[in-house]
Parts: sequence; structure tokens; C-alpha cells
Amino acid sequence: MAEATEKLAQPRLQIALDTTDMPSALRPLNAAIDQIDVIECGTILIIAEGLRAVREIRALYPDKTILADVRIAEAGALIARNCFEAGANWVSVVAGASLTTVEQVVKVADEFGGEVQIELGEDYDADKARKWKELGAKHVIVHRSRDAEAAGTLKWGEDDVERIRELHAMGFTVTVTGGVNVRDIPFFEGAPVGVIISGRGIVKADDPLAAATELKNTIRTVWPE
Repeated sequence: MAEATEKLAQPRLQIALDTTDMPSALRPLNAAIDQIDVIECGTILIIAEGLRAVREIRALYPDKTILADVRIAEAGALIARNCFEAGANWVSVVAGASLTTVEQVVKVADEFGGEVQIELGEDYDADKARKWKELGAKHVIVHRSRDAEAAGTLKWGEDDVERIRELHAMGFTVTVTGGVNVRDIPFFEGAPVGVIISGRGIVKADDPLAAATELKNTIRTVWPE
């Protein structure tokens, strides 16, 4: 008997709000919200506006999943607690953080019923990833860097898909990001992607709702239910 093929769930669509003020974050968010599954209060937005960004968006959308993309490197318990108290569901930790820091963040996340996301760099250490999973991290991000993408020097490849498969097999929800557009999405067909992030593709669009709808329709086509 042939081995059953795993049925892949449709990835969720995450909007990345990396603007430098709240009005320019809220305009596209409010327009596109019907197509958005996860709201990312991006690093740039939180640097500019502080955790007010999380609090205000939580007040507007009490039922949406919110990521505070603070990229924790140390002081994990303190930063995580502030994020969860502001209303975040998820917080991000950089891959270079110590295992002690990851453990502290996970412990605080558990208090709030939250989840921890590890942001991978260009280097990938599968053994370390397994340790993150053992500590209780639930998500990982595989991405093209913003700077490398802008320079046109980094493209998605089969190595990325293999990394996604390996991380999924460890038990992680895998997020992909880095200028992902409707032309990129079919490349990931058959891969166990959990979340697809779009930032500027929605935020800078003339019609954010139309842009988000096109992304969602493409996701539904590539990962039919």
C-alpha cells in the first residue's frame, strides 16, 4: 500500500506593518483586514511607536492574531512580558539568541498562552533548531533579508524548500517572508508553509484590499482545500 500523502493546510496570510507611524500602518491594515489572518507589528513600527502599536491594534481587532516582531536577542523575559501584556499573541526571537533567552521567552509566553517565533538568519543550524523545539518554540521564519532582496542578490531556491520541509518535520509552523508576491507563491507548491508574510506588497499598494485578496486567492489556488 502506498504511503498516505500529508494533506497540507492553507498558509495564513500575515501583513507586516513596518511603517514609521501609526496612521500609515492603520490605513492599509483597516482596508485589507478582511483578508488578513495575522497582523505583524513590525520592528520598525515598534521602534517608532513603541508597544502602543500593539495595544491600539489589539483594541481594534480583538480576535486577530498579533505578532510583536521585536526580535528578542537578550532580556527575553522582560521584553516578552511587555509584549504579551500589550496584547501580542506571538513574539519573535532572533536565531542568535542564547538558548537561555529562548527558554525565558517561552516560559513567559506560556504564562500568557502566547507563542514564540524564531527568526532564522542566512545560516541554518538544524541541531539548534531541534533545541528550540524542545524548549517550546512553535514557529520559525525562513526569509530573504530586506537588504539582500532590495539589492536583487537573493532568490528563493530548492534549499529553502528543503529547509521548510525539515523544520516542519521537527514540528514547527514555518513562515516565509522577504518580498513574497503572487509570482513567488507558486514556487512553494507542495511545501508545508504555515504563514506567508506580505509587507510592502499590501501596505504600499494603491488598493491594499485588492492586493491582499490577490495574495489570498493565489494561496487558495496553490494549496487547495
